[in-house]
Amino acid sequence: MIENKILLTDCPDDKGLISKITNICYKHQLNINHNNEFVDFETKHFFMRTELEGIFNEETLLTDLKSALPQGANCRLISSKRKRIVILVTKEAHCIGDILMKTYYGGLNVEIAAVIGNHDSLRSLVERFDVPFHCISHENLTRVEHDKRLADKIDEYQPDYIVLAKYMRVLNPEFVERYPNRVINIHHSFLPAFIGARPYQQAYERGVKIIGATAHFINNELDQGPIIMQNVINVDHTYSAEAMMKAGRDVEKTVLSRALDLALHDRIFVFQNKTIIL
Repeated sequence: MIENKILLTDCPDDKGLISKITNICYKHQLNINHNNEFVDFETKHFFMRTELEGIFNEETLLTDLKSALPQGANCRLISSKRKRIVILVTKEAHCIGDILMKTYYGGLNVEIAAVIGNHDSLRSLVERFDVPFHCISHENLTRVEHDKRLADKIDEYQPDYIVLAKYMRVLNPEFVERYPNRVINIHHSFLPAFIGARPYQQAYERGVKIIGATAHFINNELDQGPIIMQNVINVDHTYSAEAMMKAGRDVEKTVLSRALDLALHDRIFVFQNKTIIL
């Protein structure tokens, strides 16, 4: 059966890597529809994303690749099927609303398996799009207890990615380790500036001339995970902190949906707490 898959390869840089990989694909009678590569000359590391079409013997292909590439090579073969996500929310509607709308009209090729909130505020919005909504309240629970219930509910849906669409709680280390490089967060400032809470107030107090948003994978350092996508808009001294926040919401939803789209198309490599986008 002919399939379409994406091969993601990264390894220490060496001569002839592109030739080695493409020749092995040819040996397996696979057609290359698209290819991108990048070498980080500072770390001497090679990255390549290859869109393939054909009949796959996955185990043999990956074995052949690893035997031809330098020690420490990572090769992943990923189906190009539509991916599933679970979205976590609190009370703000602009990011979840944007993802729901774009999915509805085909702007994002994704299945929203469920939305989970720690408040019930967004249930009616979500259910208008026939998406299951679950409220898992954090009240009267420790952070560990709440995050365990949250993770158990997420696992019922087996998502490829988890999206924090203005989910206003810090997740504990056990939760983060359960989903490495699979949880995408939108932070309402241009990181690394204004980390943590109330970034627009921080920006206002500093008299900034641009405000922005950052989508990143989460790790156990607050707002320090690998950055996927960023953008900014201009502001000036006439903007109050509230006006900055209102303007920033448009940037937040755009940056989050663009970062999600990159993940859905398997364009992201994570290496040494930064991303390579191919």
